[in-house]
Parts: sequence; C-alpha cells; structure tokens
Amino acid sequence: MSTEHAAGVRPDAVPPTVVKAADMLAEATRTGVACPPVRTLFEGGTDLETAYAVQQLNVRRGQDRGRRIVGRKIGLTSVAVQRQLGVDQPDFGALFADMAVPDGGEVPVGRLLQPKVEAEVALVLGRDLPERECTVVDVLRAVDFALPALEIVDSRIAGWDISLVDTVADNASCGLYVLGATPVPLTAVDLRTVTMTMTRGHDTVSEGTGAACLGSPLNAAVWLASALAERGDPLRAGDLVLTGALGPMTPASPGDVFEARISGLGSVRVGFATETEGDRA
Repeated sequence: MSTEHAAGVRPDAVPPTVVKAADMLAEATRTGVACPPVRTLFEGGTDLETAYAVQQLNVRRGQDRGRRIVGRKIGLTSVAVQRQLGVDQPDFGALFADMAVPDGGEVPVGRLLQPKVEAEVALVLGRDLPERECTVVDVLRAVDFALPALEIVDSRIAGWDISLVDTVADNASCGLYVLGATPVPLTAVDLRTVTMTMTRGHDTVSEGTGAACLGSPLNAAVWLASALAERGDPLRAGDLVLTGALGPMTPASPGDVFEARISGLGSVRVGFATETEGDRA
C-alpha cells in the first residue's frame, strides 16, 4: 500500500476534525488510557468517510514511523458481532506486521487496552484483486491458501462505547492477530460450511460457522476487494486478509488461554500474560 493511498488526502489538506480525532486515538494508544468516542467530532456523528480519513491518517503516520502493512482485516461480518456493537454493515482496517503474535504465543500485559478475542478464517493472496466489481471466482483464483486465525480486537475508546464511525476511525478496532501454521488450499475446504469452536481454558466461549461470516468468508473477501479497489488501493499478491468473526467475540484477561479449532483448517492458540517481563526478571 502506498503512503498516498493510505493517507487518502494530502497532509496539507487534512481537515482539523480528522487531525483531532486521529490525535485522540493516537494518544490513547501511546498512554494506554482510552479516550471518549470520536463520533462527537463528526457532523451528525455518522460521517463514515470522515471516519475512514481518520483511520487513513493514523495508518500513514504508522508507515512514516517504519511500520509495514501486510494486509487488511474485515470487521463486523458476523450478525452476532454486529448485534453486540449495534451496527449493520462491515468495515475494514489495516494490518501491520508488528500486530502478529506467533501461534501459541503470549500477549504481554499492557500491550492492549480492552482486548477481546474472535476466531476467523485468514486468506493469503497469490494474485492481485484490482477489479471494482470483484467476484467469488476472482477471489478463488487469487487466494493462495487459508489459515485458522484469532483476531484480538481492541478499542482505544473507553468502555467499547462505539458506533460504526468510531470503530472505523479506530482502524476497525484492530489489535493483534494470531495465525495457524499449516496452509490449506481452498480446493481442500468449503469455507461456507466450516465449523468453529473457541475455548478459554476448558470452557467453550464461542461457536460458529463459515456461513456466519456474510454467508461465507469468500463473500467477505469479495466485499473487501471491491471496496478497496473502488478507493484506488486494491488488494495485492502477498496480502493477508482476516475475513471476519465466525462467532461472538469474548473479552480477554491476564492468564487466559484461547484456542480456536476450525474444521478443515486446524487450530490456533494464544495466551495472555499475567505479569510483565520486568516482573519475571
């Protein structure tokens, strides 16, 4: 993704409202203190394009600091998650390389503000998807392989008091992600019919199917590819796509260990530390 596309607008043309909202979210990330909803800064509180401009400004700032974009996430594809957050359409955000946690790894204390975990299907592209009217066939041809994934969503906004524009501005509530280690070609799995079970310790905390993700994770990928191509910043070969939750997200606390099993794709696991590295030393 180019800096120009990530920015959406030239630096000297960024409206003050966009800068203020981006600064609030960036300060919350820096300090670890969540901020009030940014929707109050937007006209009518529902200006989706302004919200994406806020997201793009902070994405560009991250790139300017040397962070590397490796793909995109799709959010709010599950009806269950939409109900949890009171919204009715998907959104998208940028994935950076430094958001990755190894399978079986541990999230340090204080890395995130208000983490929640959800299980989903990840796709890795082998071809570009430049068409504004992307089809399932286009996606099938472009995907190199699929992986099971855990997305650890986070909100820089206090109490998860978010509307659609809040989460869009906040990079679609991106936090971290964990990928399984065994790639699976799409010829070996029907993503619409996969089943997912996520556990926290010995307890099942979320269940779902591929059909819960806009009817299929492939449909979610079609939506994303079309939306990004329309914005002039299409998905490219090598991009990682997190296609969206297969079931409800679950809050995470220090000491929790989550594992998701997705039929046909395998499992993926992550833990949350109970003490800082300094405490361990």
